Amino acid sequence: METLGFIGLGTMGRPMSRNLLRAGFRLVVHNRSRAAVEELVAAGASGAASPQEVAARSDAVLTMLPDSPDVEAVVAGPGGVFEGARPGMLLIDMSTISPAVARRLAAEAQRRGLEMLDAPVSGGDIGARDGTLTIMVGGSAAALERARPILQVLGKTITHIGGAGAGQVAKACNQVIVAATIEAVGEALVLAEKSGVDPARVREALLGGFAQSRILEVHGRRALERSFRPGFKARLQLKDLMIALAAGKECGVAMPATAVAAEMFKSLCATGGAEDDNSALMAHVAHLAGLDWRA
Repeated sequence: METLGFIGLGTMGRPMSRNLLRAGFRLVVHNRSRAAVEELVAAGASGAASPQEVAARSDAVLTMLPDSPDVEAVVAGPGGVFEGARPGMLLIDMSTISPAVARRLAAEAQRRGLEMLDAPVSGGDIGARDGTLTIMVGGSAAALERARPILQVLGKTITHIGGAGAGQVAKACNQVIVAATIEAVGEALVLAEKSGVDPARVREALLGGFAQSRILEVHGRRALERSFRPGFKARLQLKDLMIALAAGKECGVAMPATAVAAEMFKSLCATGGAEDDNSALMAHVAHLAGLDWRA
């Protein structure tokens, strides 16, 4: 698989593509906005006019797109990947989408003689730049072994979760924990400040105890520095929570903490924070308490 296609050159896809170029893969890229394509072409990739052309020129195609409808359109729509794919081609969707959509696309790929993995990631733009993403994979073990040399360039932890759609279920679980923890860290640091206690010292103490977490470490620092530049945008965090809630409804799982976090992210997005980092939820918690945590 010397030639890879990459579709979706946003906050995550652009640095991921650069890492694949640096690793020696030939890359064919496509994106809705042309500027990102031109940037990657200047770095050594080849541009393509459509997802269909990307597939026709590639041994494997990776997609990193915002939501389920985007992936369905790019993969299965007119001029999409399926229309340019050859039997035996490998398709790796690294977007975060509905598990049901992932399963449906994988079934159609199999019908066409293709192999498809759902391989959503965690680690944000920093992990994308550093090649240290956590990758959660759904699909066959054989397809994962074909994909492993590619995925090892992009991530440090690659876990085979199960069959088609299982990677997306794992990502939904990840986003439930992330959102609920951001909410909890925000409430804790706001409580400290409103109580007249230095939130920086509270965070320092908590990082040495059982409440320690990556979110308390990284996003807690963002809160103290009043720095909420994305990163991973709040509107995408909300989208992922809605995916998790839909999966919970389908399976009969009560998810009250997830529902509360989703409502808080809705409120943040409705009041101008949709394009901020998901950590801006902590500033929103502060605002509700009468504090201004904006820079």
